[in-house]
Amino acid sequence: MAKPEWYERAIAAARIDAEVTVDDCKIHYATWGEIGKPGIVLIHGSNAHLEWWRFVAPFLADHFRIAAIDLSGNGDSGWRNNYTAEMFAKEVMAVAQHAELGDSPFIVGHSFGGYIALETGYIYGDQLGGVLFCDYVVPSPELFVQWGLSAAENGPARPTKVYKNLDDALGRFRLLPEQPCQHPYVIEYIAKQSLRKVDDGWTWKFDPSMYDYLEISSEQPEKLRDMTCPSAFVLGEYSEDYNSGSVAFTQQITEGKAPIYQIPGTYHHYMFDEPIAVYSAINGILLTWSSSSSLA
Repeated sequence: MAKPEWYERAIAAARIDAEVTVDDCKIHYATWGEIGKPGIVLIHGSNAHLEWWRFVAPFLADHFRIAAIDLSGNGDSGWRNNYTAEMFAKEVMAVAQHAELGDSPFIVGHSFGGYIALETGYIYGDQLGGVLFCDYVVPSPELFVQWGLSAAENGPARPTKVYKNLDDALGRFRLLPEQPCQHPYVIEYIAKQSLRKVDDGWTWKFDPSMYDYLEISSEQPEKLRDMTCPSAFVLGEYSEDYNSGSVAFTQQITEGKAPIYQIPGTYHHYMFDEPIAVYSAINGILLTWSSSSSLA
């Protein structure tokens, strides 16, 4: 199958991989774009890694300095004995500084990364240019589910399965939530980047125990309301990661000050569906914020 131009350009785009230590844990990240341009930290979702942004980040580098992070317990970063949203936010800000993203960087978080972006905006909002939530909305109190602290109910997580050969492992890769994707070569690429070699074969990179003791805050509405930097939401039209009630609740608590956009024909992992549309949405929103900031 012939691959589109955006795929080839994204794969070929030069990037620099680096790492910074945050509270004794190695945090891996990759950068695109020149130092001196407005900065963006891109945050991936649950059990994912920075490659989720591979087909968006290089295009954003025309106007921005980009750093895509592997949160601890994910990708090529180190693992911790205990994870907290506050620690993840600290990692995000450490990468922003280490990658030289300049004053008031923007934070862009997808899915679970949106939750970490919220925590980052709540704690460090006066140091940020804005927070953009990608297919993430704030649940109402009635819809909130504590899906962290899983060890209390299920016991400690088991190690990830080891597959004897790479093809077997690749055949088991799934997006969560599952969705169709018109670009199978993108899924193949992401799957390969999600695996690591071990003595007996191949296994997934993420730490399966990450959610054993990680508490998901029930105070997300208050934190969003109290953020001191601009915010906006970009959603997938067919996403199954939330319901319309949570979207309406998010609109209500932001009092219309945080616009909510939708990318037609896309699902939860929309950077795999329509990466150029996702790039265009992020680029337009952040350029507007950047321009407004420079005029203030």
